[in-house]
Amino acid sequence: MNVKDFDFYLPEEQIAQDPLENRSDSRLMVLDRKSGEIEHKIFRDITGYLKKGDCLVINNTKVLPARLIGVKEETGAKIEILLLKRRENNIWETLVKPGRKAKKGVKISFGNGLLIGEIIDEIEEGNRLIQFSYEGIFEEILDQLGQMPLPPYITHQLKDKNRYQTVYAKEEGSAAAPTAGLHFTKELLQQIEDMGVTIAHVTLHVGLGTFRPVKVENVLEHHMHSEYYCIEESEAKKINDTKKNGGRVIAVGTTSTRTLESATDENGILQAKSGNTEIFIYPGYKFKMIDGLITNFHLPQSTLLMLVSAFSTREHILHAYDVAVKEGYRFFSFGDAMFLI
Repeated sequence: MNVKDFDFYLPEEQIAQDPLENRSDSRLMVLDRKSGEIEHKIFRDITGYLKKGDCLVINNTKVLPARLIGVKEETGAKIEILLLKRRENNIWETLVKPGRKAKKGVKISFGNGLLIGEIIDEIEEGNRLIQFSYEGIFEEILDQLGQMPLPPYITHQLKDKNRYQTVYAKEEGSAAAPTAGLHFTKELLQQIEDMGVTIAHVTLHVGLGTFRPVKVENVLEHHMHSEYYCIEESEAKKINDTKKNGGRVIAVGTTSTRTLESATDENGILQAKSGNTEIFIYPGYKFKMIDGLITNFHLPQSTLLMLVSAFSTREHILHAYDVAVKEGYRFFSFGDAMFLI
């Protein structure tokens, strides 16, 4: 299976740079994953495709405002860091630009000394371990100084930080938003619940690896990044009960999908558990839990496009993407949505 098998042409102007004023005004392509038949709708029309007894599974991770701009204490040179993973004792694994200025022992000041970071080690892939010192509560300081770590293909400044969060974001820890969930408003979720659809919450903290391109020709040689997930007992019960009662489990996003498929056993029972997953889903994978998938339009040659192709077929998905390009759909994080049923 070659990575080029998952390529498609996308004009640059169809990469969405800004969120729509109203989240649920985005377009929705409904794709019959078996026949390949396509319908064009608006996202709030999704209620017409959900039924009483279904379960909608959403990822309640919250994006950290993890992009910090600071200066080297010695020289005043500008340094940008991205918080990737929290370790112990106020130590974070980070990505630093420019890396050549980020030697061990360098101190960086953020917000005129409100936050000080010292580089204590260089680790794999050129990432740095930084130990922070501050007075007060780290999360409050980060909220004050940090910016949202928008994907590299978004060049516009985000006016409102909350537009890169889902309305149900709760558990802090992501370096990127689970973007399929950005289309839901609180009112739409309430309407869905009122229809008799169960809403279950899982957590998967999205890592920057989600934006890393597949660098090998043979897809099977790609090493998937690791991400932390957690499923509570009460939420696993909601999902298992839905299956037992003949309802459909519909994942909101590839992150919810990876969480569910990682924690479902060979008998199709979802386990309440937490841990790290490196699950890589590509065509040929046999799904154990999900019956439907709500997702955005993904990057060419990406692992996310491979996952979506596995849930339908590569041919149906690439055809749908060609149609989306012709019909002027908006792509990627702030773009339009697809519902595979």
